[in-house]
Amino acid sequence: MLMRVSKATRKFEKWLSKRTPIVKTDLNLKHKLMREDPFSFLRATFYRWAQTWPDVCPELAKAPIVLAVGDLHVENFGTWRDSEGRLVWGINDFDEAYPMSYTNDLVRLAASADLAIKSGHLKISNARACKTILGGYIAGLRAGGIPFVLEENHNWLRRAATGELRNPVHFWAKLDKLATVSNIPKSAKRALESLLPEDHYRIVHRVAGVGSLGGERFVALSTWKGGRIAREAKALTPSAYIWGADQKGSDKVLYEEIIASACRAIDPLVRVRGRWLLRRLSPDCSRIELTQLPKKIDEERLLWAMGFETANVHLGSESAVNNVRRDVSRRKPDWLHSAMKKMTHSVLEDYEDWCKSGP
Repeated sequence: MLMRVSKATRKFEKWLSKRTPIVKTDLNLKHKLMREDPFSFLRATFYRWAQTWPDVCPELAKAPIVLAVGDLHVENFGTWRDSEGRLVWGINDFDEAYPMSYTNDLVRLAASADLAIKSGHLKISNARACKTILGGYIAGLRAGGIPFVLEENHNWLRRAATGELRNPVHFWAKLDKLATVSNIPKSAKRALESLLPEDHYRIVHRVAGVGSLGGERFVALSTWKGGRIAREAKALTPSAYIWGADQKGSDKVLYEEIIASACRAIDPLVRVRGRWLLRRLSPDCSRIELTQLPKKIDEERLLWAMGFETANVHLGSESAVNNVRRDVSRRKPDWLHSAMKKMTHSVLEDYEDWCKSGP
């Protein structure tokens, strides 16, 4: 029998604290956000998903293994600039990357869509969402992978990704409000300096995301050649999947491996230096929240693209691709919808329990 979510959270955070310094105020904020709504709870608790997934969907948990995203959800997508300066859209967070069944990413993405529907962020039906995500995934496997470069193609996605809330004035004003910090790890300072074009900058502590709250995150802000620039250093930790489902797994962080192997137009300023993930921050290089999307966005088209992009990542596991294609082709048409309902029910039970008994 699984332990209650409050106990699981304490155990996971103890495990995590042995691998990285914890920012207590941010962790307290995470606990608070976990009570806001089930979607926020899902984003914050991949460790719990990893623990419950093999119990709730045991047959799917044994599906062909790929180097998977792990913590995939509908707000784990954003834009960046590649080495040619092109705007690219896709999955933008691989903190929890780990070898696991390809079905994990699809079911978690579908469950997040279901919770977003229940909270009013999406209007599509959950059955249609599952069918659309799976259709995009299968199309991506068949195509052999195609990154979403938002230049002459995907104009609809470019419009969706460049809304008013990503306006440069709003973006920089938000960062400018953050207080300067001086007491940061030397390794973080050196890492940030390696990505900056000059040594005149100030460093702030940024509070962002939900799942990664509690970990160290610093941003260097500067003005260079007449404009603003920002570089972020975020502490990387081993995937929570190791704690939840694979107690014998390696603590190795697989962030670089997954972005290098995926079918992807890579942001050249995303790098790993020691225990730090480095990346550029800008209005064009950030995550897209559901509230930032246009009100008239074609949700079906967007979810199809999310499924396709998931295939772009899984195709990096070349030795497993044929097994994945065979496995997904043999499954009943409603398998994803059925699994989504089971995992959504599990998440909602944990959410209600957390609201009653969590810290």
